[in-house]
Amino acid sequence: MAKQVLNFTVNDEPAEVLVQPWDTLLEALRERMGLTGPKEGCGTGDCGACTVHLDGAPVASCLVLALQARDRSVMTIEGLANGALHPLQDAFVRYGVPQCGFCIPGVLMAAAALLHQTPEPSEEEIRYGIAGNLCRCTGYTKMVAAIREAATTMREGGRR
Repeated sequence: MAKQVLNFTVNDEPAEVLVQPWDTLLEALRERMGLTGPKEGCGTGDCGACTVHLDGAPVASCLVLALQARDRSVMTIEGLANGALHPLQDAFVRYGVPQCGFCIPGVLMAAAALLHQTPEPSEEEIRYGIAGNLCRCTGYTKMVAAIREAATTMREGGRR
């Protein structure tokens, strides 16, 4: 089959790439656009390493066909910072959350979606919000603490 043109917005910028009809959004982002933040950990939507926002909602980009993003908006970890570290990224660094770093982009994207919907989440809501993201390096305690602090920063006037 012939490649098709995919027009969409990525990290607030218009984008156009050629994709095969069977290409996933993850493949389009990584292989066609060079955005290596989203990772393929499992290819089945179980690990969360490929989490991106599609029209503001977190999705496993390994399960979304690239063409499903046509005329839609995608945000990856590369677009979260927007010139300065996002409060979540800053808190993760200060709390020493990243270890191997493989899962961190997906966790940050899940946490950003959570804080957009729930500006003052409980610990249970935070744990539920990042439950689809697997990390083999940590017990999640530092992640939860960092997300709580970022939520406070964002409520007190830090950016969203």
